[in-house]
Amino acid sequence: MSVPRRFRNIAELPAVIPVFPLTGLLLLPRTRLPLNVFEPRYLAMVDAAMDGYRLIGMIQPKNAGDDMGKDPPLAEIGCVGRIVEYSETDDGRYLVTLVGLTRFRTAGERAGTLPFRQVAADYTSFASDMVEASDPPIARDRLLAALKPYLTTRQMKTDWQSVEEAPSEALINALCMICPFEPVEKQTLLEAPTIKDRAETLIALLEIANATSKGGRSQPVH
Repeated sequence: MSVPRRFRNIAELPAVIPVFPLTGLLLLPRTRLPLNVFEPRYLAMVDAAMDGYRLIGMIQPKNAGDDMGKDPPLAEIGCVGRIVEYSETDDGRYLVTLVGLTRFRTAGERAGTLPFRQVAADYTSFASDMVEASDPPIARDRLLAALKPYLTTRQMKTDWQSVEEAPSEALINALCMICPFEPVEKQTLLEAPTIKDRAETLIALLEIANATSKGGRSQPVH
């Protein structure tokens, strides 16, 4: 039986997906995430994905650092991505790139004999993730004012012209993925309901980090 290789809405997505638990790694809808896969169980996961729907759910362990264990408890929300690039290296690794499709809520883990983990995925709260909408207005001036000292402090370079010209969604999602926030902060960004909400959370995190680096006191973002 043939399976669809592209998906137009959440109704076409499978109810059960393999998941890759990694602390601090973020995939968002319409972003690209390269992965270097070398553990045997995750090589098996990629093999299974390539033979089926080419989907992998990226999700964080519920507690930071628990991905070193065999089966750590998982966060409630992750993002499923489709494999769009795949290659094998001479030493047996897989180099794959995922494109984020939609977030999902875990609705129970499926027990079985497979070496990798699978969850029942509930996409209903995130149906809009697969609908491309007009670029939302964001507080770009405030974002840039917070971003410049944040990157400077961490000796991170960027193309400021590209930052200033990038569409809002692409800019916000890229910054959420590359900025070295704490795992709980990454999860907060993932769970933000809309791009505008995500932008506001991102700006708040940048401003808090800047205040902290100057010796100021800060409050966590929830």
